[in-house]
Amino acid sequence: MYKSLLRPLLFKLDPEKVHYLTTDALRTAFSLPFTKGISRSMFRVEDKRLERELFGLKFPNPVGLAAGFDKDAKLVDELGELGFGFIEIGTLTPKPQEGNPKPRLFRLPADQAIINRMGFNNEGVDAAVMRLRNRKSNIIVGGNIGKNKVTPNEEALNDYIYCFKALYDVVDYFVVNVSSPNTPDLRALQEKEPLQQLLMALQELNNSMPKAKPLLLKIAPDLNEAQLNDIIEIAIGAKLSGIIATNTTISREGLHTSVSRVSEIGAGGLSGKPLTKHATEIIRYLRQHLPQHIKIIGVGGIMTAEDAVEKLEAGADLVQLYTGFIYEGPALIAGINKRLLK
Repeated sequence: MYKSLLRPLLFKLDPEKVHYLTTDALRTAFSLPFTKGISRSMFRVEDKRLERELFGLKFPNPVGLAAGFDKDAKLVDELGELGFGFIEIGTLTPKPQEGNPKPRLFRLPADQAIINRMGFNNEGVDAAVMRLRNRKSNIIVGGNIGKNKVTPNEEALNDYIYCFKALYDVVDYFVVNVSSPNTPDLRALQEKEPLQQLLMALQELNNSMPKAKPLLLKIAPDLNEAQLNDIIEIAIGAKLSGIIATNTTISREGLHTSVSRVSEIGAGGLSGKPLTKHATEIIRYLRQHLPQHIKIIGVGGIMTAEDAVEKLEAGADLVQLYTGFIYEGPALIAGINKRLLK
């Protein structure tokens, strides 16, 4: 129904407007008494064999929602009813910010892809904390944290610390995002020395809390082998719980969409099917070189159940959806879990 009826209609509208239209519709639908039962019967796959235990958390299934869809934690309960095993909110920043000028979200249907340059648009971490305190479900929630655009890199640690302290009581794990291409100079924090300093400081704070929370790093797909080796060394040294591989790419190689259209869209991170193979290769490399206790969450171009299986076989412990969720709808979640049971 989604692919044959809803998607063709939605794809005629502006992508960002559709996002808000869809989220409003989800909120309204789940306020009705019968919606949960229908949704659970259609999309939720419950089976002990799907459960995964990582860094002290028990995930009911290995399919999560990547950061970026529910930045402000407005739909955690509703999205949990669609069958996800966990939800990652954010990226959140200390202060609210509007993000980059519109238009900033673009579909590439010929490539089953999306280009976005949203720029960490969010209502600020404190607003998300209030919502999370009032949520009704107990689905596992990850907090993806970043810095405000106006914060210079040499002061970025303060932003990450603020977000960490604010979210500590209301999320189950943390993700440090230094890999978005849509905040000026943010990816410079991915370089060895600044990244090492950032993660060590956050881990020191984490260990000073009553109970340390799992701390993960989200990396870009555009790193070369030497940079990946630096990431591996830093992850081990900072005693990270895991790595999320990967964020969106700045590459435009191999697209079917016309060069003129891609040029017209301009800058931004590309996600979806063009990223499928490369993200899997990075997961495989990380798994071969990381100790087993550092877990990997695979994300990037999961458009089918087979794509998810390939990432898990390459070494991912969990997977996340974003663009595949937009193109395929919630049936993809159930499809992956059913495929895993086979």
